[in-house]
Amino acid sequence: MNSQPNPPAKYDDLRAVFVNCTLKPSPETSNTQGLMDHSIALMRAQGVTVDSIRFIDHDVATGVYPDMREHGWENDAWPEDIWPKIADADILVIGGPIWLGDNSSITRKLIERLYAMSGLMNDKGQYVFYGKAGGAIITGNEDGVKHCAMSILYSMQHIGYTVPPAADSGWIGAIGPGPSYLDEDSGGPENDFTNRNTTFMTWNLLHTARRLKDAGGIPAYGNVKGAWSEGEHFGYDANPEYR
Repeated sequence: MNSQPNPPAKYDDLRAVFVNCTLKPSPETSNTQGLMDHSIALMRAQGVTVDSIRFIDHDVATGVYPDMREHGWENDAWPEDIWPKIADADILVIGGPIWLGDNSSITRKLIERLYAMSGLMNDKGQYVFYGKAGGAIITGNEDGVKHCAMSILYSMQHIGYTVPPAADSGWIGAIGPGPSYLDEDSGGPENDFTNRNTTFMTWNLLHTARRLKDAGGIPAYGNVKGAWSEGEHFGYDANPEYR
C-alpha cells in the first residue's frame, strides 16, 4: 500500500477546462455537471485554475473549420468564447450524457470543433494539442458509459491529446427510466465505484499534465509535419529491404 501522505508534486500552475455537453441549457440541472463538479473541486483544491463551460449555452456553429462565420454562419462563439480557454489549458475534460447508448449530439459537435483546430501547430511545429492531457466523464440511466468514453478518448488522442491511465469516469442508474445522478435516492453521489474512478481520473490527469509541462511537452522528433514535408522522414524507409 502506498503510504505517501501528500501529492508528489504541485499543480498550481496548471490550467484545466471542463466542457459539459449536456442538452440542457442553464439554469436547468445537469447531472453531468454534478459529477464533473467532484473532479473540478479536487483540482481546485490543488490550486489548479479551472474553467467550466456548458457548451450549449454558447452560440457555437456546427462545422469543422476554425471560424464558421467564414463559411456561411452568421454567428460562431467558438473562436472568441470557447477556443481560447481550451488552447490555454493543460487539461481538457469532456463530459456528457448518454442518449440511445451513445454520446449526445452536443458532445459530437464539440469534438468536431476540436478537430477543426487540429491542423494548427504549436511553437515546436507539432499539432496544437500535443503536450495536453485529456479525460472524459459520462452520466446517464442507460448502458453505454464505456462506449461513450471510448469514442471521446479515441478522438482526443487522435488529434494529439495525451490520455492517461483510467482517464474516464461515469455513472449510470438502473437500465431504463429511473433516477438520474443528482436525483434524490439515486445513489449516484454515494457510489463508491464512480467516486473512486473520478478520483483516479483526476489525479492521473494532474500527474500527466505535470509531467508533460515539466518536460516541455512531447519531444519534437518524429512528429513535426513541416519537417516531414521538407523531406525529413525520421528514419522511416518507404522501401525497406526485407531479408
